[in-house]
Amino acid sequence: MQELILLPEEESIGERADKYLAVQLPQYSRSFFQKLFKDDQIQIQNTPIKASYRITGEEEIALTIPDAQKPDIVPENIPLDILYEDQDLLVVNKPKGMVVHPAHGHYSGTLVNALMYHCKDSLSGINGVLRPGIVHRIDMDTTGSLIVCKTDMAHKVIAAQLKEHSIHRCYRAIVHGVIKEDSGVIDAPIGRNPTDRKKMAINEQNGKRAVTHFKVLKRFRQFTYIECELETGRTHQIRVHMASLQHPLLGDSVYGPAKSPYKLQGQTLHAMTIGFIHPSTGGYMEFSAPLPAYFEELLHKLP
Repeated sequence: MQELILLPEEESIGERADKYLAVQLPQYSRSFFQKLFKDDQIQIQNTPIKASYRITGEEEIALTIPDAQKPDIVPENIPLDILYEDQDLLVVNKPKGMVVHPAHGHYSGTLVNALMYHCKDSLSGINGVLRPGIVHRIDMDTTGSLIVCKTDMAHKVIAAQLKEHSIHRCYRAIVHGVIKEDSGVIDAPIGRNPTDRKKMAINEQNGKRAVTHFKVLKRFRQFTYIECELETGRTHQIRVHMASLQHPLLGDSVYGPAKSPYKLQGQTLHAMTIGFIHPSTGGYMEFSAPLPAYFEELLHKLP
């Protein structure tokens, strides 16, 4: 446990306690402070205060910071395809079949297990003990570029860019059918499928705004090779949007045909390019993950 005492100055008078703490201690997340308030770990004169407490400028705010929980995750020496790495973050090229973080049924062999071995204790803790360093994710059978944060500061900056939809994310995919238009925009809200909670769907009532820009790269006899740029980043966004146009992704048995004419492990979707503002330097950085071998072979095989 760590005890902290803060003495608010005059310019903070009238400010809410949660906002004051977020400014004074930027290394901690908003959810971290919410938990401290809930657990009565933020007090004035031994009396717990609420997040809405207004600063008077005459108090001493005492915080009890719990010891960081060590993730109950076994580091595993799994090779990582690292596109870039520095003291703040790394960009990895995730292979097909790898789950990003531990969850029910997948507690080993995940990207987090590999990161725990590679980065040791240098991973952000904002997303909790099961998701150290993870600021966003891609599906198990989607390959490609993924940002991993080493520090809480980097995590907060990248998370803010994701929230603002300012991160450049470009995907490659192969879809069923021949798309006639050279390019297009799909603007349709995505939410939980009302009849199947494991799936997402176009949901006009409860969905969140989702926008996908696509352009045709090559047409085949029965399929189309496309590039998709995400304006937003909803769960299964490209898979749901393309299926809504009657062009589901090849290999996607969830939103497309149950059987594929080719032996595939899930959808043909690759997160090729990711671009963002670096949290420390403020400069724009962009990285591209090459198409995986199976994807390249498929493009040469399609009639």
